[in-house]
Amino acid sequence: MPKRLVQIAEKTGRATVMGVAEIGYGAYLFGESLFWLIMGKRRRQPVRLRAVMAEAMEFGVRAIPIVAVLSSTVGAMLAIQGIHTLKTFGAESRVTFGVALSVVREFAPLITGIVVAGRSGSALAARLGTMRINQEIDALHVMGIDPVRFLVAPALFAMLIMLPLLTLLADFVALTGAGLYIGVQLGMDMPAYWDRVIEALSTDDLGHGLGKSAIFAVLITLVGVVNGSLVEGGAEGVGKATTRSVVHAISAIVVTDMLFAFILTR
Repeated sequence: MPKRLVQIAEKTGRATVMGVAEIGYGAYLFGESLFWLIMGKRRRQPVRLRAVMAEAMEFGVRAIPIVAVLSSTVGAMLAIQGIHTLKTFGAESRVTFGVALSVVREFAPLITGIVVAGRSGSALAARLGTMRINQEIDALHVMGIDPVRFLVAPALFAMLIMLPLLTLLADFVALTGAGLYIGVQLGMDMPAYWDRVIEALSTDDLGHGLGKSAIFAVLITLVGVVNGSLVEGGAEGVGKATTRSVVHAISAIVVTDMLFAFILTR
């Protein structure tokens, strides 16, 4: 076998083994975090509410402006494209149904997840990577503090709370942005627009989007933690881990979104 093919096979095998190991490590961190969230109080080592609130402020509240801006833009874009496309069939008035379903089921959770992955997932990876390089995580072990309870569980709990709430905000803002454009173009007032939106949507549609956002929350947190905790090589390693975290988180979100849509539409 040519030497080049052997090298390619070797690199592929190492990358596969490393990927499987990282997935396993992420699953371990998820299980360990759930354990501390449920059993921490009984063991007199509860997950600190102050830490959860601090993470929720960073992941959720401070992300509101960028999520709102991008959501309104996406909503208006869907309205523009929808009216342009449906005009060919003389069905512009039906654009509300398409926009409502697209926003609630797909675009709001997807855009919110990508924004939070780029903003908060990368910050989580950088923070843990810096702590690893400075041996702060080892210091927690020495002091008898479980790093998963102290660092990972609060971030996971906060993300599970805040990402669905941000998705709800994105739903409202995106639909409002679409409604404003539709009102100008089609002469539809906002009460009539919201009546059509409510008619088009069901609780299943809302649950579909919020369910995906909860899965995205787990993925963003675990990808950030795994990449941050495996940092090597000083400051350069932190930079690489941060970039890697963003790429992996967004890729995981997009692939999961596709699988979620495929499975639930069978």
